[in-house]
Amino acid sequence: MAIEIKRRLTRLIHVGPVAVGGGAPITVQSMTNTPTQDVAATVAQIVRLTAAGCEIVRVAVPDEAAAEAVAAIKAGIKIPLIADIHFDYRLALAAAKGGADGLRINPGNIGGRKKVQAVVDCARDLGLPIRIGVNSGSLEKELLQRYGGATAAAMVESALGHVALLEKAGFHEIKISLKASDVLRTVEAYRLLAERVDYPLHVGVTEAGSLYAGTVKSALGIGMLLAEGIGDTLRVSLTRDPVEEVRVGFEILKALNIRRRGPEIISCPTCGRCNINLMEVVDQVEKALLTHVAPVKLAIMGCVVNGPGEAREADIGVAGGQGQGILFKKGKVVKKVPQEQLVKVLLQEVDRWEKEHKK
Repeated sequence: MAIEIKRRLTRLIHVGPVAVGGGAPITVQSMTNTPTQDVAATVAQIVRLTAAGCEIVRVAVPDEAAAEAVAAIKAGIKIPLIADIHFDYRLALAAAKGGADGLRINPGNIGGRKKVQAVVDCARDLGLPIRIGVNSGSLEKELLQRYGGATAAAMVESALGHVALLEKAGFHEIKISLKASDVLRTVEAYRLLAERVDYPLHVGVTEAGSLYAGTVKSALGIGMLLAEGIGDTLRVSLTRDPVEEVRVGFEILKALNIRRRGPEIISCPTCGRCNINLMEVVDQVEKALLTHVAPVKLAIMGCVVNGPGEAREADIGVAGGQGQGILFKKGKVVKKVPQEQLVKVLLQEVDRWEKEHKK
């Protein structure tokens, strides 16, 4: 029996039509890495992200050209768009008026109280939420001196100070993130903040790194928090095609039995009995099923000796052999298959399973 995670109850806000917090499903976000002013490239990337399951996307707005591009980008996509603003509050105003569904700001670097107030007033008038994004690398100097560095406690105090600014302005459509590149510091910061506020939290480990290092750090940091019921949205930060961020995000949710989107693939680590190029087969299947949403459980095993038995919980599976392999379902062999047709047969069975289980 799966262990159920008890989620922390938070306020409900909306980013466009997508509910965040208040018990709504944990959403997977990503951020484009195209120049935002290049509308065609940015829209194309968001379309690919959407196909992979991305539910909210963020774009950098570093200058006026990027802010002016927001309207055109919005017209070409189907998921909510968040504008990421630093240093210049006027860019936040322009992006909001251009159709952004939400704003991500760091009040510590966007200007004084009057400038923050101007952003708040604009967001309120347009019905937009604001994410207060605190990163360990951009804390206020006074906090760094008082805490002796960018500690978890310093990050929390920074966030609470920014929240107070928005609350004093009568604004409560708030989401908060506290990110560091250090996993344990990030986790501790979120734990401390979760005890102090009931706003929805966007979780992630910033500047996590390359595919391998970033996946491990994100899985640990995000996974630890989600397992404790902390987190309403997430983003996996990778130095990679952002589509990979979405894939890893859903794998984290899937591993914790929080949400299932798309096939779950089980494959053996290979050994001396393996008679096929298992890595190539798994890669082919993953790429072919990237945009599939049905939660079918697949097994791709390297030999027919233990394959069906070890993967008896899989809905569908294949196992390789010398010149031929087998197709099995729920641990029972269905038929023998020529080795070169294993991928084709598996994909055909997935299509059949999806049709049979379509709601």
